[in-house]
Amino acid sequence: MPMEIEIIADDGNLCGEGPLWDEREQALYWTDIAGRQLFRYLWREQRRERLSEGFQVGGFSRQEDGGFVVTNNDGIWLWRPGAEPLLLAKEADGQECVMNDCAADPEGRVYSGSWHLDEEGHSAPSFLFRVDRDGTVHVADEGICFSNGLAFSPDCSTMYFADTVARVIYAYDWRRGDGALQNRRVFAWIDRSEGIPDGLSVDAEGYVWCAHWFGGRVSRFDPDGKRERCLYFPAKQTSSVAFGGPELDEIYVTSAALSNAVVLAPEGYDPDRVFLGGPLYRVRAGIRGQLKFRSKIDAAAAKQRDKGMQGGIR
Repeated sequence: MPMEIEIIADDGNLCGEGPLWDEREQALYWTDIAGRQLFRYLWREQRRERLSEGFQVGGFSRQEDGGFVVTNNDGIWLWRPGAEPLLLAKEADGQECVMNDCAADPEGRVYSGSWHLDEEGHSAPSFLFRVDRDGTVHVADEGICFSNGLAFSPDCSTMYFADTVARVIYAYDWRRGDGALQNRRVFAWIDRSEGIPDGLSVDAEGYVWCAHWFGGRVSRFDPDGKRERCLYFPAKQTSSVAFGGPELDEIYVTSAALSNAVVLAPEGYDPDRVFLGGPLYRVRAGIRGQLKFRSKIDAAAAKQRDKGMQGGIR
C-alpha cells in the first residue's frame, strides 16, 4: 500500500530543521534556520503559526520551565520568544561555538556540535559540546567534521550522532552520572549516492531514523546499524525527522528550499533540475516514537555568571 505523504505546512522554509513534539502543548515545533523563523503546528486546531522572526534558531530543546535552549552560528543561548536571549557561550574550552543541532539528555543537560565547511567541501576541526545544568559548557568529544542530529536509545545507554561531512552516524555510550560520552563507534555509513546524514530520531523500538540531505529520503536502521527501510519524499533536501501526535505515531519530516553544501552532493546532482524542498511533511507508518527529553539549564545561575563576567570577575 503506497505511503500517504501529507504537507502540514508549506512556507517555503529556506532551511527547515529540528522538528520537536511538545506533549504538553500537543504541538510540533520546527525552525527555518536560514529564514530566522520559529514555527509551531497546533495538532488539535490543525494549523500552524509563526512564533518569532529575526533570531536564528538552529537547534533547540524545550526547557522544563517552558523556555528554550537554542544553539546557532553565534553560540548557545537561553531564550523565550519575545524576550532577549541570554548567551551561555560563544566559546568553550578554547573552541568556537558555531553550533548546529542539539538534544537534551534524561538529566536535563544539552549536547550540541559545531560545524565548519568551506566552498570546496573541507571542514575545519569541529567538536561536540555538553551544556551542564548550571549553564557551563564543555567539550565532550573532538575529531568531528560537521555536527548534526543527536538522539538517545530507549534505555538511554546510547547516544547517536550524525557527522555530515564524514557521512557517518556514530554511537556513544552515555554515562548518566556526569554526562560523559565514551566508546565512540560507527553505527552506520551513508553512501555518497544517497546524500548526507542530517537530523535523526530514535523510535520506541530502538530503531534510528535519519534524514538524507540530497537524498529525498529518511532511512530506518535497526539497533545493529542495518537499514530496515527507507521512506521517500518529493523534496531532495530532507533535513530532519521526529515523531509526534498524541500517540507519537506520526512522522514529521522537514525540508529546505535553499540549495546548500552542493559540493557534498551525489555525483551528477543538479539543484536546478530537482525540487529542493521547503514543506513540512507528515506520514504514518504504524510505528511509535519517543518523547524528547526537556533541558533543565539553570537560568538564574547563568545570569549570575554573565553578570560576573561583565563585571570583570572572570
